[in-house]
Amino acid sequence: MAEEFSAEEADVLRRYFTNLYGPVFALVNLPEVVKGALFARYSRSPKSLRRLFLDEFVGELDISGDVSIDATIGLRRAEELYDRVFFEYGDDSVAQLGGVHLACEQASNLLTKVLEWGRLMAYLEQSTRYIAYDERLGGRYRFFRPPEVLQSSLGTRYVGDMDRMFDTYAELLPVVVEHLRSTIPKEKADSDFVYRQAIRAKAFDALRGLLPASSLSNVGIYGTGQGYEQLLLRMRAHPLPEARTYADLMLTELRKVVPSFLKRVDLDDRGLAWSRYLDTNRQSMDEIAERLFPAGITTDPAPVVALVDFDPDAEVKLVASALYSHLSLPEAQIEARVRLMSTEERLAVLTAYEGDRSNRRHKPGRALERPGYRFDVLADYGAFRDLQRHRMLTIEWQKLTPAHGYTRPQAVEEAGAAPAFDEAMARSASLHDALAERFPAEASYAVALAYKVRFSMQMNAREAMHVIELRTTPQGHPAYRIVGQEMHRLIAEQAGHHAIAEMMRFVDHSAEPELERLQAERRAESRRQET
Repeated sequence: MAEEFSAEEADVLRRYFTNLYGPVFALVNLPEVVKGALFARYSRSPKSLRRLFLDEFVGELDISGDVSIDATIGLRRAEELYDRVFFEYGDDSVAQLGGVHLACEQASNLLTKVLEWGRLMAYLEQSTRYIAYDERLGGRYRFFRPPEVLQSSLGTRYVGDMDRMFDTYAELLPVVVEHLRSTIPKEKADSDFVYRQAIRAKAFDALRGLLPASSLSNVGIYGTGQGYEQLLLRMRAHPLPEARTYADLMLTELRKVVPSFLKRVDLDDRGLAWSRYLDTNRQSMDEIAERLFPAGITTDPAPVVALVDFDPDAEVKLVASALYSHLSLPEAQIEARVRLMSTEERLAVLTAYEGDRSNRRHKPGRALERPGYRFDVLADYGAFRDLQRHRMLTIEWQKLTPAHGYTRPQAVEEAGAAPAFDEAMARSASLHDALAERFPAEASYAVALAYKVRFSMQMNAREAMHVIELRTTPQGHPAYRIVGQEMHRLIAEQAGHHAIAEMMRFVDHSAEPELERLQAERRAESRRQET
């Protein structure tokens, strides 16, 4: 849906955005802190970035001197230099030095995972915890409508079933909110605003599973030219038509800002060859996987989280790695000496290495990157969306289908909304199955976020500390808190790495609080009062 702006608004916007009406656009001619603040506010607002800029930022900025700004002035000579160094000589490091803030709006929840694949980029995604999806965009519910499906005999059913799933979300939202209000009393010290926000966040959390993967979201991205090039190459080889179409929109806008960095993307012997390589490999793997594991194989039962790989000697090697930079000896000699140490001596090294961690943001050094863990996880797609954002690890996921069943939040059951919730899940599964044969890539759009997806997470102990401590905080969503708590337990009990587990001292194993966001809303209000 294209936005509408007045002539005065358009005059302001064209100084800072590379286009006014498309869903993809770059931010230019703004201070970096303003871009960062815009993206931070973006993740919790239902507004588009351009509307947010007009409504909440323009009034705080002095834009009087920007009337005649032209972002292309002085670009030609710089382009000639970059062409010579980067394009002609292939010095990829040059493309790491120029960055772009890019807004990617009206992207499906399948596409957002494609956008957020790269490790060396920064992302902020619109949160289902703060956005009410009963609000419409241009008079229509916010879900992606794949043209190839709409033009088929399944088009009318697709739109009708999606509308009904969103109807269910809209109908149950006030029911769950009222239930929470009646069962969780407001504390005297809390303002009406804090209480209302915490109640709404819990209701949004409980009902987000009703939303299909076609639900639209906004993503703010900051990345280098090299990061964008790699992202576009992957998107142009992706089996999802939405991803390929969106890649062209992104390339058009990025070329308005860093054209030299992206010249290789659509050259036949460069970018197109790379994309063909990725596409050919994917198809070959699909074929051999189908041949070796034909349809109909019974799926073995599996827990929510399984620790499938770890090093039994990890703690010995961790002690050696911790000592390495403080000595002048070969690593093999250090490790041999560590193996002769007593348990108390090894613990003393790790205690000194960890130091006094008074905050979970205090991270010990890179010696913790030597031990590694690989987890196989089966969790609902909503939890996966949150865990997938941890990019300094290796994560792979399987196709989203209804095959593994779904999770129904306790708050939904207690509010008496389970029958309506289950009906929506059945509708989602039926639509998926109807689409699967003719539109295998697009069928996942129909799958509700409450359905489970299988994914693997491979990480070193330092990243595990970050992921597990962050994702078990009381304000986190229960669906991913369970995953983090189980990972911590498996590191200690199955791997036997008690010292490493003990270093993760900010892991929270407490039960689900009544209102996850209450403490966070209290802190936010306190900061607002201070300013």
